[in-house]
Amino acid sequence: MADGGYENVLVDDTHGPAVRVIVVNRPAALNALNPQTLEELNAAFTETSRRPEVRCVIVTGAGERAFVAGADIKALADLSPRAARDVANLGHKLTATMEDLAVPIIAAVRGFALGGGCELALGCDFIYAADDARFGFPEIKIGVIPGFGGTQRLARRIGLPRAKELIFTGRAILAEEALRLGLVNRISPAASLMATTLETAQAIAQQAPLALADAKRALRRSEDLPLGEGLAFESQLFGGLFDTEDQDEGMKAFVEKRAPRFTGR
Repeated sequence: MADGGYENVLVDDTHGPAVRVIVVNRPAALNALNPQTLEELNAAFTETSRRPEVRCVIVTGAGERAFVAGADIKALADLSPRAARDVANLGHKLTATMEDLAVPIIAAVRGFALGGGCELALGCDFIYAADDARFGFPEIKIGVIPGFGGTQRLARRIGLPRAKELIFTGRAILAEEALRLGLVNRISPAASLMATTLETAQAIAQQAPLALADAKRALRRSEDLPLGEGLAFESQLFGGLFDTEDQDEGMKAFVEKRAPRFTGR
């Protein structure tokens, strides 16, 4: 376990070089996000982007009670409007760094993922949840709105009417409802959540890294490009991969009925 010099974030590389686990580590505060934690998370993801051996990242929270219970209200309560915008921009900077990361990111959510915690999970490529997970956007109950991208990403994930209901009421939902809505991909017993998530991460890490990066880019652009432009972008990326060693290796391995040995070139 390496901490990278962070106070509120742990970086765990003990599962092999290809899978990195980034942990929000403020269990006494239910892993609530304050400005320092947002900065440290952004630094951890930025540093990860410079490590080509990392092929998949898992994001989780320390302890059993919370993934991230939300933004740290004590740190936000007395902010000026300008300072509050600055904090929101820190959240936006973090999730942009996550979305720009070339490798897939999986959120492993146990316990509370409320407000900023749910927004952090939405910044990941998909979400695995424990059966004790709780999701929601309670900001409306304290006189504000989601500020780390929730009003934008939740609607894209589950549809506008459902996003409106959750944000307007501020109610929390159980893991089973989150699965039905399409917010999460899979539910596991709490005791086996990390094992299930690691299994998927290891499977992803075995794939061709350049193809993974282009698949992530294409899927991200599908949210904002018209279909015709999206298909053109996909075609461009598809063709470009035929100039890579991994494409040659992958297709040769398929024909030769053996496992491919991808190098990221």
